Amino acid sequence: MIRTQHLWLLVLVCLCANQLPAQTESGKTPASISAPVDPWDFNLSVSGYLVPQGQSYASPTFTADHDAIHLEARYNYEAQRTGSLWAGYNLSVGKKLVLDATPMIGGVFGNVNAVAPGLEFTVTYKKLGLYSANEYLFDTSTKTGNFFYTWTQLTYSPLDWFTFGYVVQRTRAYQTPLDIQRGFLVGFNRKKVEFTTQIFNVGQAAPTVVLSIGYSF
Repeated sequence: MIRTQHLWLLVLVCLCANQLPAQTESGKTPASISAPVDPWDFNLSVSGYLVPQGQSYASPTFTADHDAIHLEARYNYEAQRTGSLWAGYNLSVGKKLVLDATPMIGGVFGNVNAVAPGLEFTVTYKKLGLYSANEYLFDTSTKTGNFFYTWTQLTYSPLDWFTFGYVVQRTRAYQTPLDIQRGFLVGFNRKKVEFTTQIFNVGQAAPTVVLSIGYSF
């Protein structure tokens, strides 16, 4: 009887020893073997330009970011009935005062055909934010078509869901008497949705209103 018990104990030890390597091989666990991959971050935004004298239009923008990779597509941005595709590299530095910058290169096609280097950057400090999107368009048809575009805004966010600030833009997508347009903005956000209203040229020319909505996913 004692020999039989010893035999069964020996069989049980062998079975346990056979299972241990499969569970502890190389010190790995199922979580470490299949570590999650960083996802892509997407944003789709549409800006409606209510321009005097019948020049109103919509300009959609789509961005995709994965680690340092930045991809972007625009329409009606450099000019109406014109698209552009961009690729860039995301950089970030700082803790309290944070600088996020994305140098890019883009191709423009449609009513305007061009090559354009660009730079987007954001500086944030507590509730203050400075955002600027810039590009210099090299027209492939004529040098007189070369142009510097900018959209720059300084904002303050007293609440997580509320922002207001000052905005400047230079564009050829529509015509106004002013080479550089200045205005004010008010923005609201809830979860992944943002809505912003910008009003340009107040007191200087016929006001242009820009209504923007964006969704991040």
